[in-house]
Amino acid sequence: MLAQRTLVVALVPYAAWLVLDYDYHFIDGVNLLFHEAGHLFLTPFGKVLHFLGGTLGQLFFPAACAFHFLREDRRFEAAVCTLWLGESLMYAAEYVADARAQLLPLVGGHIHDWAWLLGRWSLLQHCEQIGVFVHGVGSLVVLGALVAAAQRAFAPAPPSPEPPAAVALGRD
Repeated sequence: MLAQRTLVVALVPYAAWLVLDYDYHFIDGVNLLFHEAGHLFLTPFGKVLHFLGGTLGQLFFPAACAFHFLREDRRFEAAVCTLWLGESLMYAAEYVADARAQLLPLVGGHIHDWAWLLGRWSLLQHCEQIGVFVHGVGSLVVLGALVAAAQRAFAPAPPSPEPPAAVALGRD
């Protein structure tokens, strides 16, 4: 319980930073690995799923971890993984918003996933607004997950079961 409370306290400034001033950081290296894996797994299903696969891959893994912990009734851990999902949405938001400017470095190719996708869907001129929207969704996920984790960590401990009443031994 103390470890959970300590983690929640540590996550508060991190969540605030994510919502108010997100920038690429250490967790995004992990997200990038899952992003590239998503491309690899979805390549056989056509170009749209190949390009969308990166973002789907980076969102799938934290969501799968959260689902796993929910199935195990480990709600605190599920909330932390859901916070990771929200952070990954923010990472995706940066990538979406960059589709027109293409200032972010690309890994493994010269085609910007979201420039290709949004161009195909005639939405490239709206990439910044779409990125802001995705960041907003990610912010809501992060804040909701933080609240859920805090509720679990700071919930009063369930009462311990009372020992059975002593049985009076009587003499007849």
